[in-house]
Amino acid sequence: MTVEEFEEFYAHTASRLIGQLYVMLGDLHEAQDVVQEAFVRGWSRRHRLDGGGEPEAWIRTVAWRLAVSRWRVRRRSADAWQRRGDGSPSAAPGPGPEQVALVSALRELPPRQRRTVTLHYLCDLTVVQIAAETGLSTGTVKTHLVRGRAALSHLLQDPRAEEASGA
Repeated sequence: MTVEEFEEFYAHTASRLIGQLYVMLGDLHEAQDVVQEAFVRGWSRRHRLDGGGEPEAWIRTVAWRLAVSRWRVRRRSADAWQRRGDGSPSAAPGPGPEQVALVSALRELPPRQRRTVTLHYLCDLTVVQIAAETGLSTGTVKTHLVRGRAALSHLLQDPRAEEASGA
């Protein structure tokens, strides 16, 4: 991938990847940071990225791994502060009510299920592509999708609609 091709790739995919990681992580600033860091790492490997055929998947996977790594560090730090009795900082809310509701519902899902649902519905990846990107079997991916849809259906129900149908 030439410098110009990489710049074009970045321009066309950065905002989409940030949106995808935001939904997976629930934190816009963290999503921006890990996607940026993934692109920085991709820059030095740009000649090999094109050969793999899936540079966007590579960047998304690197960003996800960076986020998991950062999450582990923060968790250890928060645990240490709690042991000291000082507490930990609160999380920043998302931008809009619909996004907040979706991210809140997604946070209720187990991490692998959340990632699978996000990759399928927001990244438009097929079951086979998700299996390849996550290292899960296609059967496990399908199970995560079914269970994730069921959980989200319950979590995202509008209470006003329930009241109207029950009245």
